[in-house]
This record gives sequence, C-alpha cells and structure tokens, in this order.
Amino acid sequence: MARYTDKIALVTGGTSGMGIATAKRLIGEGAQVVVTGRDAARLEAAVADLGDRAHGFVADLTALDALMQDIRDRYDVVVANAGVGIFAPIREITEKDFDRSVAINFRGVFFTIQKALSLIPDGGAILVNASWTLHRGVDGLRLYPATKAAVHNLARTLATELAPRGIRVNSVSPGYIDTPMYPEAELPAQVAAADRSRVPAGRSGRPGEVADTVAFLASSEASCINGQDLIIDGGLVGTMTA
Repeated sequence: MARYTDKIALVTGGTSGMGIATAKRLIGEGAQVVVTGRDAARLEAAVADLGDRAHGFVADLTALDALMQDIRDRYDVVVANAGVGIFAPIREITEKDFDRSVAINFRGVFFTIQKALSLIPDGGAILVNASWTLHRGVDGLRLYPATKAAVHNLARTLATELAPRGIRVNSVSPGYIDTPMYPEAELPAQVAAADRSRVPAGRSGRPGEVADTVAFLASSEASCINGQDLIIDGGLVGTMTA
C-alpha cells in the first residue's frame, strides 16, 4: 500500500516506542516524515534507523515556531504523540511534576496543533495520542490520566472547529503497550502478570499495532471518522471492573 505517497507528516516524540513505529509505518507507505525529539543523540539514531525519507528536528516547547518554519510547504498529517508519564498518588505529586506533565502532555499538544494549522491543507488529518487511562479510574494514577483526558477533549473540540476545512481530528487510546514508558521485560514479574491478567487478549500491545491504527485513521479510508477516540488495548477497557 502507498496511501501516503507525496504526503508530508509530522510525528512529535518520534524517537522511540509508538512514535518511531508510526513514523516507520507512514514512511513505508510513501510519506516524508519529520520526527521530533528533545534528545539530539536519540533523534539522530532514530533518523538513521528510519532512512532517507525521515527528517529530524530537535524540538521542545520553546522550539515550535522554528519547527513549523522548517517545513514551509505543508504537513498533510500531524501526529501529536509526545508525552511523559508521572505515575504517583496525588499526595506525592509535586508542583514541578504537575507543571512538567501538563506542559508536555497538554500544552505541548495544544500549541503543536495550533502552530501547525496554517501548514495543514484542507482535507488533512490530525491524530492525538491519548490513553486508555482516561476511560477508567485507576488507583495510583492521578495526573497522567487527567492530561490525557484533556487532549482527548481537545481532539473532539477541534474536530468540530476544523470540519469546515475537511480536517479530521481523532485520538487513539493505547492500553498496555510494550514501549520505553512501559517496558514489559523490565517490570517485576508479578506486576507484568497482573497487568496481562486484566487484558482479554492476554498480552501487551505492540507499538506497530498503534502505528497501524494511526495510519488508518489519517488515511482517506477513514474519511468519515472524525472526533472519535479509538481504544487499542486488547479489550482492557471494555472488560475492566476495578
């Protein structure tokens, strides 16, 4: 398939996990992809892995304007994937934790989309990486799900605002995905087993499975899907009771 031939995509947080998997999938279907990351060495390695249709840009919240100027033509697809996880009970979260999490998970997504809008052509697509945790209350998780609920709501709101331009905005909510943020092999065996027991599929998801979903939602095959959140969790949310 070559659904993205002659298309240009932006994938934030594209140096590992779901981000680099998404970039690989889009490149595999013909796209030119700009990936961002905060660490120059990791970004260089990611671009080398992705090949000559990948372009890297060291970008944090202060570099968004420069990022948008780097591609002066267009972004047909924007994948707002960058995020951090701070998992702690509410009494243990500091103001620094709060500010960093909100700055990256919500503020960063908001202004990435805002600043990219002038470069997204009519008929383009925006994808936001949310989380299964926004759909279920989970003990020990307070701040992270709140930021993901914020970007999920943002996606739904923007879907309405941008509909006159034919720009579709959707979010994906991954479950347990084997990534550097959730490295299954490094988890205590008891924790990993408990997590798997909650998933009807009996396993964690793979980054490529999230990438497949993003590639579908951003394509013309999903032309009537807008303002939706697609949960990629092996059945976790649908069956979870506690």
